[in-house]
Amino acid sequence: MTKKLRNRMTLDELERIALQFRLLGEPTRLRILEAVCDRPRAVNDIVAAVGAAQANVSKHLSLMASAGLLTREKRGQSVFYGLKNPLILSVCALMHTQSTS
Repeated sequence: MTKKLRNRMTLDELERIALQFRLLGEPTRLRILEAVCDRPRAVNDIVAAVGAAQANVSKHLSLMASAGLLTREKRGQSVFYGLKNPLILSVCALMHTQSTS
């Protein structure tokens, strides 16, 4: 469905945004964002930074990349993930500011 709501976003666009917000509702995924905020990192580095099981982190990385939150690049035998759009960190910082005031 592509009908515009009040000449702003289409319903499809709103659904994609809602999916991204749902993904940000999981603390492990927020730790992943922190781990890759400066530069793309290999999966094993992300696992070490997050402190969760490799299988769990890999599942989250896959979901986040599919939703457009992260980039994925294979370099030899390693896979690197990075932020697709650094503005997501601004959204998280804004939410943190609002929750602590």
